[in-house]
Amino acid sequence: MMNTLKKIRQFLNYRFNLQEDRADEQVITGGIRKNVDFKGANLWALIFAIFIASIGLNVNSTAVIIGAMLISPIMGPVMGIGLGIGINDLDLVKKGLKNLLVASVIGILASTVYFLITPLHDAQSELLARTSPSIWDVFIASFGGMAGMVAATRKEKSNVIPGVAIATALMPPLCTAGFGIAMGNWYFFLGAIYLYFINSVFIAIAAFVIARYVKLKRHHFEDIATEKKVNRYIIAIVIITVLPSIFMAYRIVDKSIFETNARKFVAEQFNFNNTQVVSKSFAYSTKQKSIEVLLIGAELDKHVLDTLNKKLERYSLKGVVLHVRQGLNAQQHIDLSQIKASILEDVFNQAPKEDTVQTVTLKTSLEDSTVLKEMKVLYPQIRSYGLSKIVLQRTDTLKADTQRIALIRFQKRPSEPEIKKLQEWLEVRYKQGGIKLITE
Repeated sequence: MMNTLKKIRQFLNYRFNLQEDRADEQVITGGIRKNVDFKGANLWALIFAIFIASIGLNVNSTAVIIGAMLISPIMGPVMGIGLGIGINDLDLVKKGLKNLLVASVIGILASTVYFLITPLHDAQSELLARTSPSIWDVFIASFGGMAGMVAATRKEKSNVIPGVAIATALMPPLCTAGFGIAMGNWYFFLGAIYLYFINSVFIAIAAFVIARYVKLKRHHFEDIATEKKVNRYIIAIVIITVLPSIFMAYRIVDKSIFETNARKFVAEQFNFNNTQVVSKSFAYSTKQKSIEVLLIGAELDKHVLDTLNKKLERYSLKGVVLHVRQGLNAQQHIDLSQIKASILEDVFNQAPKEDTVQTVTLKTSLEDSTVLKEMKVLYPQIRSYGLSKIVLQRTDTLKADTQRIALIRFQKRPSEPEIKKLQEWLEVRYKQGGIKLITE
């Protein structure tokens, strides 16, 4: 047993040893200290990177944003703070904090100026992604900071630092904060600043951990009480930063699970012959979750609605409020664009099949598709429908007549009064008389 444990320990020491190719301590600390200062070229590089990142966020270009993160030197002060804590160099910590504050303020001002003058003011997906930080951002910043510090302590430099700059993404949150100020949206500003704070704190903490792990020489505090106070500050900052992110991560996961279950519930339970789902929406909040479904066609009675509400629990939707809009209630909330979207979705996503209502081809006009949907509600036995205009040549004159002919196939042919009623409905629906109806 002892031999096995010894072999495991030797294996771990061999594989995970960071002392073997560690650079000289003066080289490590010197390289990090050099990048802490924000003046001259570093400051100009930051401003240029801010403008590039802002443009990338504005036009929703991931490649441009990545380029800006590679240009930005803003990681320097953050790594300096982490190193300063790791080797008990309070002067380096203060210097890093001062330069990080300067860089942050200048970055926010530059991005605010850009978003004030740009003609594009829509919040794109790349920008919105920087407004809702979570616990995963803590993990990314932590692992990224560790990777960056490990790379900084090596004799041979690698491409790890650029990768860390991309993964931890310090630049985009600053630009998003500027967008929030320019648009007067304080939710965007606060979310982005919090993400920036998370990234900065945990990159610094990760640098501190690696600095201790590789055993860089530490300065000794003259007073033990001062060292304890510094450690308490570090713990307090970590707790203050982590707790809100855990709560936000919980909400993100909970919302995702709710919406997945809600979609499954609507897809599986709202399958009725004479009723069609026009649209569905899901509202999520800590106080109340709800599902709203808009229907057209035959109204569902109270018994069916009660059954649907009881089935919510099967989909882990206990306590969720179900709102069903139908009949006169639906007309107050109906949106023609929703109906068109629903019809187009069916036309394009469902492959045409023989002897089914889906025999409508992709070339069918939007109006005819809408008519088919409406007729399917009124006459569930319809298998297919088509409307065409033909030219009729007359024998008694050179003139020609045009005739609209509607061809409808049924699973079971309706009675003659029903066919006559359907023809009259078509003429009213198309606002044109004289439609010839052929039924099969």
